Amino acid sequence: MSAEEELVAYESDHEDKKADDTKAAGKGHYVGVHTSNFPDLLLKPELLRAITDCGFEHPSEVQHECLPNALIGMDVICQAKSGMGKTAVFVLATLNQLEVKPGEVSVVVLSHTRELAYQIGKEYNRFSKYMPDVKTTVLFGGVPLKKHLELLETDKPNIVVGTPGRVKDLMNRGLDLSKVKFFILDECDKMLEALDMRADVQAIFMATPRLKQVMMFSATMPEAIRPVCRKFMTDPMEVKVDKASELRLHGLKQFYVRLKPEEKNRKLTDLLDALEFNQVVIFVSKVVRAEELCRLLKECSFPATTVHAGIKDQAERIRRYTDFKEFRSRILLTTDLFGRGIDVERVNIVINYDFPQANERGESYVDAYLHRIGRAGRFGTKGMAISFVSSDDDEKAFEEVQQVFADVIPELPDSIDQAEYMQNE
Repeated sequence: MSAEEELVAYESDHEDKKADDTKAAGKGHYVGVHTSNFPDLLLKPELLRAITDCGFEHPSEVQHECLPNALIGMDVICQAKSGMGKTAVFVLATLNQLEVKPGEVSVVVLSHTRELAYQIGKEYNRFSKYMPDVKTTVLFGGVPLKKHLELLETDKPNIVVGTPGRVKDLMNRGLDLSKVKFFILDECDKMLEALDMRADVQAIFMATPRLKQVMMFSATMPEAIRPVCRKFMTDPMEVKVDKASELRLHGLKQFYVRLKPEEKNRKLTDLLDALEFNQVVIFVSKVVRAEELCRLLKECSFPATTVHAGIKDQAERIRRYTDFKEFRSRILLTTDLFGRGIDVERVNIVINYDFPQANERGESYVDAYLHRIGRAGRFGTKGMAISFVSSDDDEKAFEEVQQVFADVIPELPDSIDQAEYMQNE
């Protein structure tokens, strides 16, 4: 039986039972009260201390919309612009409601890449720093299963963050999810569009109790995926951007450069010489190109590193990712592996060396472009995105991208005022 058929069959049985359970529990009938300050949310004192340590004063727009309802246990589907603090919504909501019971997994968070799972785990550790009883474990492929089994036995986590394939493998080897109260998908469209990954997500979901809070987040949400999301939920609150043009990131300058393929390397090095930047992410289409460009930039004395799926040593991938996130490297070359969810706050320039193309998962030019440029200008800060257009396919994709933005994306001028893309300290 296909994953698609399983999901449809599962919905008719599971949702009726879940609805009955939910009705009996009185869930889904609350009204959230919006707030303008974190203390107004009546968070645990330990969480407020951690929020203060992070330097956050007021909730972002998406936090303002989602947190009041997420904190009272409502199911949530959230589509919001990159860099606006979606991760903090589910991290704070789950930590605030969490009742720690030793050896009991209460929270499951799934993400589509190892690096994103690693980053989410770090966010849980950051916000639970004054909650010493809370234990978080991150699980993903590239690490021996035996090591993860030993980790689960010794750490006995309350929160499990991981990729669907690895969590399912461990679930089949004894990971007990029968007490889970919170089930979260980050970049949910990416996981639910692919039938193989959706099947893993569904298997994990079925291993958890019927009555639980379910939250799903993404910067893009194709209409075809929304009904799939709802099949996992009971009367969810939906927060979304109504118009594609509104997905534009304010404060992020966007430009294009039309050039021949053989001119791209010279233009890239010229830009890195001319522009002032904190950190830069350069997107390419192929693993081999990421490696070759990284080698070229290092030969030109640029502080570059590369992270991509071709690096099979997971410890090495995490090391390079951490070096970049902690500012030991300032230029990152990568494929669309880093196009979604990865949050590095100092990135203020994104360069599309290869313009985004539709991929085998069916992601559109527009979605891929939006996720890529969202690596800069995080949380409303300034930034700049520069795209190379060098082929007929690039022209077609670029034209489609231009159609969804409110303003036409201009050609890169000869000189740019640094104040337009560099945040004042």
